[in-house]
Amino acid sequence: MSAFGKKPGMGGSRPSFGVARPMGGGSKKPVETDENAGKSGGEQFPKIESVELPGTPVPSKDQDAMSRLADRASALNEAPAEVEGFEASVHKIKEQVLPRLLERVDPEAAATLNKEELTEEFRPIILEVLAELKLTLNRREQFVLEKVLVDELLGFGPLEELLSDPEISDIMVNGPAQTYIEKSGKLQLAPIQFRDEEHLFQIAQRIVNQVGRRVDQTTPLADARLKDGSRVNVIVPPLSLRGTAISIRKFSEKPITLDMLKNWGAMDEKMCTALKIAGACRMNIVISGGTGSGKTTMLNALSKMIDPGERVLTIEDAAELRLQQPHWLPLETRPPNLEGQGAITIGDLVKNALRMRPDRIILGEIRGAECFDLLAAMNTGHDGSMCTLHANNPRECLGRMENMILMGDIKIPKEAISRQIAESVDLIVQIKRLRDGSRRVTHITEVIGMEGDVIVTQELFKFEYRSEDDNGKISGEYVPGGVRPYTLEKARQFGFDQPFLEACL
Repeated sequence: MSAFGKKPGMGGSRPSFGVARPMGGGSKKPVETDENAGKSGGEQFPKIESVELPGTPVPSKDQDAMSRLADRASALNEAPAEVEGFEASVHKIKEQVLPRLLERVDPEAAATLNKEELTEEFRPIILEVLAELKLTLNRREQFVLEKVLVDELLGFGPLEELLSDPEISDIMVNGPAQTYIEKSGKLQLAPIQFRDEEHLFQIAQRIVNQVGRRVDQTTPLADARLKDGSRVNVIVPPLSLRGTAISIRKFSEKPITLDMLKNWGAMDEKMCTALKIAGACRMNIVISGGTGSGKTTMLNALSKMIDPGERVLTIEDAAELRLQQPHWLPLETRPPNLEGQGAITIGDLVKNALRMRPDRIILGEIRGAECFDLLAAMNTGHDGSMCTLHANNPRECLGRMENMILMGDIKIPKEAISRQIAESVDLIVQIKRLRDGSRRVTHITEVIGMEGDVIVTQELFKFEYRSEDDNGKISGEYVPGGVRPYTLEKARQFGFDQPFLEACL
């Protein structure tokens, strides 16, 4: 029998419990017997297909929605299935081969080689170990085993397969036995498992060590990034009760443009034109949305419209922006050391960036008092600055900016803060991930100014929900506000006033 034979399964599987459904109306059909088979009662009283009595409810979309609620309430949460078949066999053989392989390899010499060179060096050693274990593999099985072993020693183990899949946008590891991935906006269980908690913890350390961060029981939280720019968050016990948890947000290798977002249905032609002009005319833009809604993707796409001659500085906690401009300098914060000293915050970097002669300052995400420093930069000759933050709608976005400034030690009245925001921010781009997994630009809102102590805004564009098809796909319409843009004067300075006006009307 081949070493990669499947595990013998059980003879039969346990039947799953059915889901209770509401009973339809109607009585039980009588059984036809020989006594009444020849009678003509059936012809005298023909069968009534359906009777609509007064007050009888007709099945509607509301009833369908209620039945879906009943299904969800009575559904059983199944435990994640164990990895079986080919992957399980490779895993078992790897566990036998890896200790013997490490005995024959010099770790320092192996660390100097890349994956291709290491694979060539390992091939004869693997064949020798397999001969000792009396295991015979075909060429395909041997190739897979070589890849798994190299990934284990130099890469990120089972995560390598998921990282190389371009269709996967998110990877969520919830301990060694459970990993979820996101494809096309939907979550599903991944067919991988780690050996144990120690194995997973070693891979987490390998990820954060690449960017000079550390994770252990004294510093159980860490933000990092991979070589391709993917964002990584790691949290380890005792904070994580299921073991080490790793969250990876992957970004497309190919730069995403506004035209690509338009073709994917995230916006329409007029919205795309308006955003292109806003990026080119150095408007101050705040991109607002929830987690995973596409804020960073939108910021990268807007950066394509920046003039190549401008000097752009980006400031982030964990560098994940990949601007599409030649004169771009990324800056990254630094966490404190073991003694709690040496931390460099976003606010520190914003203050320092003002001394570096930037044309635009772009913040990956604002979470606290550094919002005031960004507003100061927007108001002191750095037009075209951008940032992202978490908010559910444009009005909440303005409220969050006020609250974040008040979180700091700045002793400024709330009215002065609101006025500073109104004078600095030009546009708010609201992005939302809908329940069908699609990401849409739901609002493009213009900040006009102050009226009393309230910030006045007007909507240039809005996404209006229309319906949902049988497959759960949401359809809607992008509706222009039909108002004259307040930022038309900025567009006129760059010669885009007429196209901007036509796009917004």
